[in-house]
Amino acid sequence: MYEIRVTADFAAAHFLKDYNGKCENLHGHNYKVYAHVSGSELNEGGMLLDFTALKGALREVCAELDHTNLNDMSVFCQNPSAERIAKYIAGELLARVPELQSARVKLSAVDVFETETSRARFIPD
Repeated sequence: MYEIRVTADFAAAHFLKDYNGKCENLHGHNYKVYAHVSGSELNEGGMLLDFTALKGALREVCAELDHTNLNDMSVFCQNPSAERIAKYIAGELLARVPELQSARVKLSAVDVFETETSRARFIPD
């Protein structure tokens, strides 16, 4: 089995309305995002997936989130947790990278780090 990973980042504000603690207040993070792709077969060029395609799509998604208040995005239901952000990014990558729809490669996980020590992971079905 092969796996590749690309990284991007963004800075954004959010608050968690159903949280009992300081995270109910508007605050921000410098998010780091990892996208993992796995598969057992390489393409004719000897690659699982072109880094450029995956990295480009991940950077596009992160650029759309950068310097926003994530609570303004209806997809997060007023609670843009790291888990929901990871799921959103996974869905966007699946829509933007056609190779991820093939049987040969799979988006295996998206990690969203709020801090160096706090990560949420979404694993698509």
